[in-house]
Amino acid sequence: MAIAVGLAMSAAAQEFPQTFEHRFGTTVIDDQPERVVTLTYSGADHYLALGVVPVGLRHWYGDFPRSVWPWAQDALGDAEPFVLTEIDYEQIAALEPDVIEGIGSGLTQEQYDELSRIAPVVAAEAQYTDFSTPWAERARTVGRILGQEDEADRLVSDLEARIASIAAEHPEWDGMEAVIAFNVTYPGVYRSVDIRAQLLEQLGFSTPAAIDALGEEGDFNVEISEEDLTLLEADLLVWIIGAGSVERIEGLALRERLTAHQEGREVFADYLLSGAFSFATPLSLNYLLDRLEPLIEAAVDGDPATPVETTMEAGLAP
Repeated sequence: MAIAVGLAMSAAAQEFPQTFEHRFGTTVIDDQPERVVTLTYSGADHYLALGVVPVGLRHWYGDFPRSVWPWAQDALGDAEPFVLTEIDYEQIAALEPDVIEGIGSGLTQEQYDELSRIAPVVAAEAQYTDFSTPWAERARTVGRILGQEDEADRLVSDLEARIASIAAEHPEWDGMEAVIAFNVTYPGVYRSVDIRAQLLEQLGFSTPAAIDALGEEGDFNVEISEEDLTLLEADLLVWIIGAGSVERIEGLALRERLTAHQEGREVFADYLLSGAFSFATPLSLNYLLDRLEPLIEAAVDGDPATPVETTMEAGLAP
């Protein structure tokens, strides 16, 4: 099996060593790495955005070549990184990585210790939960790992400017509340610590306090009861889907009583849109913003008759 590694060096090389503080301590990368394994579920996107193909990446979900979603396929090209379906020490060691990155991987102390015997490991920061590191922080950290800090800063700045521009064009969104919900194996909502909610916050929306009051401090989502959907009442209700979600959402008997549903304030994120939300990387977010802005505009324009395209296509419109 061929493993292609595309290493795009920055014009002005970043200095090494680089030191990373994280929940398990401190990791020092002495030299610019050439072989990187990413265990973060959406990790490959960050490297591909910088022109680098990891020697190993982790499968999350979706049936796409090399587990790379459509918004990143052009950046992948013909490369064939090894796809890990789990944290397998032997497989990772065989890839001979110079560094192992697991910012959004849910690494345990035991896994970190074992992986550190193979190569330096960069784990999630202590101030965040396993999966709540903001997308910009993840992108910048990957940039430092690769010796491309300036290029990563540029990617982040460009995307932040785009998000800010969209928010500025829609001052009416500022102060509105938004709920991001799902119904895969059970109905639930995402708390403000989640990367999906963080993006909507950048666009001006806030997560209702009643949702953040649920669950434990580190929880990024919480389950809700099918018999009480009142937590879903908001100025904007976004549905994230997975396998079987359309039928499950349609099967929520009390959903039709929601004012958000009756007034057409729901945005149904189809499979690719939901994936882009969940990946929350520079590549996926640019794809997301292309599609999401007009959907939100239609949902919160105050006119229930305005169709929300993806919601209509899913047969979930009022």
